[in-house]
Amino acid sequence: MLVPSIFSNDLFDDFFNDAAPSRHYVQSANSRNLMNTDIKEFEDRYELGIELPGYKKEDVSASLKDGYLTIEAERHADETLKDRNGQYIRKECFTGKCQRSFYVGELVTQNDIHASFENGILTIIVPKIKEQPKVEKTNYISIE
Repeated sequence: MLVPSIFSNDLFDDFFNDAAPSRHYVQSANSRNLMNTDIKEFEDRYELGIELPGYKKEDVSASLKDGYLTIEAERHADETLKDRNGQYIRKECFTGKCQRSFYVGELVTQNDIHASFENGILTIIVPKIKEQPKVEKTNYISIE
């Protein structure tokens, strides 16, 4: 039976915080605070709340393939905010692409998932779909 495994924390993430790139993001340790996710479980569904502060709705996409729900977000540097007379001495605002995947099961379809984006929070509703027990069907061959 497929059980959704939507938790993707790695036991070793805390031990190797800055030593190795994260498997969940395209960027490395500098972007580790991106796409923090709260997951609520209800009787019939999971509700994911993914933090994407500073992103616009058109910068975020979600796809479903082989039972994996993948969220991607991309932010470009805003060239209009550059000070032409100065230079950055520290730049902490993330620009680039990040992604995160959650296994939701192969029985979940694109039409089952609902998403909304408001105030920098992407909310995704994923239904719990239980695998139906397989009924063994006997196919009889007609004898003439």
